[in-house]
Amino acid sequence: MNWTAQDMDTYLQQKEYIDTLIVPLLKVETDPGNMKSSTSSSEFLRHLTTFIETQFKGRMMLMPPFAYTQSMNLTEMAETLSRDLSTAPFKHIFFLTTDSAWTSIEIDGEMIWLPSIPLENMEPQLRKTIIEDQLRQVLPRFTKKWSEQ
Repeated sequence: MNWTAQDMDTYLQQKEYIDTLIVPLLKVETDPGNMKSSTSSSEFLRHLTTFIETQFKGRMMLMPPFAYTQSMNLTEMAETLSRDLSTAPFKHIFFLTTDSAWTSIEIDGEMIWLPSIPLENMEPQLRKTIIEDQLRQVLPRFTKKWSEQ
């Protein structure tokens, strides 16, 4: 389910089955030397989270990405997200990012860091294969959390 009015109507009717929230965290580089890699990472994360949402529709809700710049304080952002999302009615919250800085930040929920893979020059079939491979990498994290009571 996506964070849209139509999907929210469905969520509100079936919320007992939708127990997982996916929160993409996108670093936006404003330094001209890093803008290209930043947009590539952003594109990769959007493709991956959209694919995950499609595979688990009816189990997950995909939030819009949280974008931040290089000068923002990640610890403060994590504290704010943890506090705000603590009232959300989801049993499991997963944060996905390509920014390795998040691996050392405390946050309520599961942080999943993935190295960015540039997709912009790939053929569509290869891009799909890469995204499927990445899902296979994160799937054990989801299933492990879902099996915990």
